[in-house]
Amino acid sequence: MQMKSRKQSDKYFKFNGNPVDKGMHSSQLMELFEEQLKDILWAEKALIKAIPKMISQAASDDLILILTGHLKETNEQVTRLAKVFKEIGKKPSTIKCDAMEGLITETSVLLEDCEKGPKCDAGIISAAQKIEHYEIATYGTLREFAETLGLKEAEKLLLETLDEEKTADQKLTDIAVDVVNMGAAVKQA
Repeated sequence: MQMKSRKQSDKYFKFNGNPVDKGMHSSQLMELFEEQLKDILWAEKALIKAIPKMISQAASDDLILILTGHLKETNEQVTRLAKVFKEIGKKPSTIKCDAMEGLITETSVLLEDCEKGPKCDAGIISAAQKIEHYEIATYGTLREFAETLGLKEAEKLLLETLDEEKTADQKLTDIAVDVVNMGAAVKQA
């Protein structure tokens, strides 16, 4: 089966040779887009409560700085999501994100089981990166849905958040490699 490329105009593109209205707000894809927006909004709001707990357990000043900066970004991401909801003519609402709930629960267990120091910092980074990877996957998918649906402003807003999540992930990798992992490796158990 040969894949047809999407030739996009302002209003239509072709799928299997047929023109499709990109602004179809009653499509199955729009329904899925809205459901996924509700899911990630729940996730971001849950993270606003969870990140301060990670900050309070972190020992590394660099890690605290990264987490504090990302908490601020997370608040901005919630505001951005409200703008995406507005573009599709819906009020922001949430549905429970089971994936994020699981990641946050796993993080909470980790924080209960470790004392402040290099091991705990390495665990926080590990947990935070799992969360970032989930968000990267979600925002990448949502951005693609927005593009397909012809939601230019939503696409731009979601791309901005996607870039922030990728940057946060890279910062966590950098601090793990440059400082935290070595500190945990040399400290006796």
